[in-house]
Amino acid sequence: MDRVLAVILGGGRGIRLQPLTRLRAKPAVPIAGKFRLIDIPLSNCINSGIKHIYVLTQFNHVSLHRHIYQAYKFDSFSTGFIEVLAAQQTLSSDQWYQGTADAVRQQLPHLRAQNMDNILILAGDHLYQMDYSQFVGFHRETAADLTVAVKPVSREETSDFGILKIDNNNRIIAFREKPKENELEDLISDTGEPEKPFLASMGIYVFNRGLLVRLLTGEKQDDFGRHVIPYAIKNLNVKAYKFHGYWEDIGTIKTFFRANLALTDPFPAFDLYRREKPIYTRPRYLPASKVDGCTIKQSIICEGCILNTCEIERSIIGIRSKISPGSSLKNVVMMGADAFETLEEIDLDRMAGSPMVGIGSDTVIENAIIDKNARIGDHVRLINKNQVMEGVYDTFEVREGIIVVYKNAIIPSGTTF
Repeated sequence: MDRVLAVILGGGRGIRLQPLTRLRAKPAVPIAGKFRLIDIPLSNCINSGIKHIYVLTQFNHVSLHRHIYQAYKFDSFSTGFIEVLAAQQTLSSDQWYQGTADAVRQQLPHLRAQNMDNILILAGDHLYQMDYSQFVGFHRETAADLTVAVKPVSREETSDFGILKIDNNNRIIAFREKPKENELEDLISDTGEPEKPFLASMGIYVFNRGLLVRLLTGEKQDDFGRHVIPYAIKNLNVKAYKFHGYWEDIGTIKTFFRANLALTDPFPAFDLYRREKPIYTRPRYLPASKVDGCTIKQSIICEGCILNTCEIERSIIGIRSKISPGSSLKNVVMMGADAFETLEEIDLDRMAGSPMVGIGSDTVIENAIIDKNARIGDHVRLINKNQVMEGVYDTFEVREGIIVVYKNAIIPSGTTF
């Protein structure tokens, strides 16, 4: 793995994940109460022995850069690195990234300088655990020019993905982006899972370095999924690597919400507790959470929380969260706070008529995402009583029926929705 360079794509606008991406890059979105999405591919790389990593960024990247800088440092006796490459104007290009492939094209001088054998292309917004050494090993053993990681999916799921067809040697012979129903019969493959007879591209690729350089310096192709991969399938030896584990593309508010709450299941498909595959993040040195007189069911409580005589069910309570007496949360992803408030700051909040950071007394919240540093007052009801599916309000939005409270929002006491 010392001859593998990983490139993580983290530059998209993340429009479908708004409002969580209004003030941050998509890979910087918090997940599981204490991590960020970028921690998933970075941890997979480290656990796979890959320690030469570039992260390509573009929009709202400040907090992402800060997180990577604070979280990931190899010692001075290692050749490993994790570096951020932001979009920039150069003598050869004055444009933003025009797509996933164009992002890599604009950073080719850095990729050439590393002189690696293989380039591993990863997304910064997927939730999964994969041993990339097995993926790269398959690529090398089959003498492929390019290998695409694929996942078996059911007929109902095909409309969300690019679907590939393989032959008996795992060579990809056909590709359709989000195929229609009448195209599916020609795309059935031997997936190893009879109930899932189709193979979906995971957006994860391993290239031979020289080939990638040639593909990106030849005919201008801006996107891997739409341009580079279809061209390669027609002209090169492209193999499919079947992945049978859990994988979720965190592309929308609904998938983000569902993936977070699934972590509270007794035996979640994405296991945070695997000793051999830890998820790394920035160390914060927080105290243990303090819980007094609470009823908590099927929930994750992160470090530094103060919970007082409240009820919590199937929820994730992020770092430094405060929940006051009499409050109830059900199906809630609470991202927590960036810092503890001092007693003096809480007094100033009170004098200014503002709630403290966290959740006040006798408040009920259901089916919601509460972004960082939100201030929610006493006797608030956020339960979507009218079952609104989409809507924009002063301090929150409703996306796909899920309430999303803005980062730094202030919701006054007595608010009802």
